[in-house]
Formats: sequence, structure tokens, C-alpha cells
Amino acid sequence: MERKTRNPAPSPPPTASPPAPRWAVRAAHLAALAVLPSGLWRIALVLGVPAGYTADGFAAFETPGAKAWMLFLSVATESLALLTLGLVRPWGEVLPRWIPRVGGRTVRPLAATGAALVGAVCLTALWTPMAWWWTFPHAGMTRTGHLVVGLLYQPLVLWGPLLGAVALAYHRRRTGRVLSTGKR
Repeated sequence: MERKTRNPAPSPPPTASPPAPRWAVRAAHLAALAVLPSGLWRIALVLGVPAGYTADGFAAFETPGAKAWMLFLSVATESLALLTLGLVRPWGEVLPRWIPRVGGRTVRPLAATGAALVGAVCLTALWTPMAWWWTFPHAGMTRTGHLVVGLLYQPLVLWGPLLGAVALAYHRRRTGRVLSTGKR
């Protein structure tokens, strides 16, 4: 008696989507790079570099918990930002085969677009106040540190809008339609 193994049914072969527009590819790369300056600054803090803080201001960053949090935050934000590249690369259309259980399956355009747009709205709400960094007092920082950290965090303001634009381009490219709200 032959024993059948249970394998998930592979997705039907994807229809070839047109390539991502050049502006979307550039915007996806820019979104991934926008997170890098702030992440590198946090890693400098983890390594013990005061990076713009006074001795008293830096003391809060010298605990193991603070260092673990800053390292996690740097890795997590860059990892999430790199997912934007999936909206302009083939692995954003068909999951790579090495991913257990779901590898080889076609990515549903609405699911990817929805997740990316929710992320874009959240990131925009989170990072837009950073545009006014210099209006907030930072007592534990030097004047130069306050300026430099502000400059390092400014690119984060772009992350949400760039992700949103790339997500809309992805949806249009994959479905052939412009995303609409359904209102007339």
C-alpha cells in the first residue's frame, strides 16, 4: 500500500507582472536607507559612544537593558524597512521556496498592499513629529549632539510616505488597477 504524503498545494504559476517602475525601485531603496542613520547612531550608543549626550545624559544608555533595546530597535527597524524592497522584487510576488510551509506560494496583492499601507500610515504618524525635533528641549544632549541627532533622525520622516507610494505602485502593477476606496 502506497502512503501519500501531505504537501500543501503549490500556488498556480504566477502571471508575469510588469516590472516595477524605476521611481518605485528608487523609492523602495530610499525607504530602506532612510532608517540607516538613526540605527547606526543607536548602535554607537550601544558600543559606548556618547554620540551627542552629556555624561549625565548618557548614563541612562549604559544599562544592559537599554543597550539590548537600542540594538533590537536598530535591527527591527532596518529589517522592516528592507521589506519595502519586496514590493519591487520578485520575492514580493512569490515567496522564496526556502520559507517553511509557504515557500513558493503567490503573494496576494491585496494582503501585501494592505499590510504596507497600514505600516505607512503608522510610520507617518510616528515619525512626522521628528520634523520638529529642534523645537523640543533635550537637556541631556550637547548643542552639537542635538543638531546631529536631529539630522540623523530626519530621514525617518520619509519612511512612511515612501512605503505608501511604493505600496500603491505594487498594487497597481500586480492588479492592473488603482486602489480605490469604493466611494463615488
